Amino acid sequence: MTAVDDFRAAQVRLLQRYAPDTTSHFFEIPAVSGRVHALRRGQGPPLVLVPGFGDPAAMWAPLMGELDGVALHAVDRPSFGLTGRGDYETATFRRLAVDFLEQVLDVLGLDRPWLIGNSIGSLWCTWLALDRPDRVAGLIHIGCPAFILGTSAPLPLRLASVRPLGRVLMSLTPPSPRQVETFAKRVAGEDLSVVPEVRDLLVASQRLPGARDAILDLLHAVIRLRGARPQVALTVEQLARTRQPVLLIWGGRDPFGTPDVGREAARILPEADMRLIPNGGHLPWVRYPADVAAAAVPFLEKHGVPRGRRIT
Repeated sequence: MTAVDDFRAAQVRLLQRYAPDTTSHFFEIPAVSGRVHALRRGQGPPLVLVPGFGDPAAMWAPLMGELDGVALHAVDRPSFGLTGRGDYETATFRRLAVDFLEQVLDVLGLDRPWLIGNSIGSLWCTWLALDRPDRVAGLIHIGCPAFILGTSAPLPLRLASVRPLGRVLMSLTPPSPRQVETFAKRVAGEDLSVVPEVRDLLVASQRLPGARDAILDLLHAVIRLRGARPQVALTVEQLARTRQPVLLIWGGRDPFGTPDVGREAARILPEADMRLIPNGGHLPWVRYPADVAAAAVPFLEKHGVPRGRRIT
């Protein structure tokens, strides 16, 4: 089997556990070289899920299985999962984010959906909401949005952003279940040993052709050893200009930003709320999908998105 075959198999196993009625499809847009891969589940008002870091769309599977009565579209970002290459450069990073998401919405025929993001995915969703406000109905950020209010990234990621050092670190830590579990604990505050299908998906995703080079390119584009690059920082001014309703679902053990950062962001945003998942890390839906859904569903309903499965 090839690395792509291994990844597809890991994706199937994860989806079979959490959201077995999910389908996979491909389409082309100008923002990437090659095809875009997306997952779809359900019928109803559309929600678009955008993963963070180098994570594939199937990372959302635990949460997708908890949300009924809506049409879920989870997309692999450029250069990750099964989506074609995107150029990660500091100067053009925001333009890539906005162009990619807007073109995805166009192809999917989505006029003004809600967006759900994690980490860099949340940053991309916020930029689309700011630059194309008529295309976004509302935002749900799960985990600390990347580079919000002076936050940066844990030290291992900042070290890897230095190109020569990053390549050495990558060579010393080839993808394996143990490597992914260790990385997740140190960097994301998550124990993936209890969700082996998620762990195995991440191992397979890192073994895809070009994946580790893409991770290094991404890190170099957005952070330096001393922190986030100013061009990608999510500032007070940007938050204050966000006119859509925003829900922040924060892990109490998120290494990227404490709950106080989330509370401050909710105070600055014109229309926002925050919910805490006390034992969650940077990816709180992976281990606590029902709790995250229980936070998200009433907020969506409050803002006109019909409630799906009742959370008990």
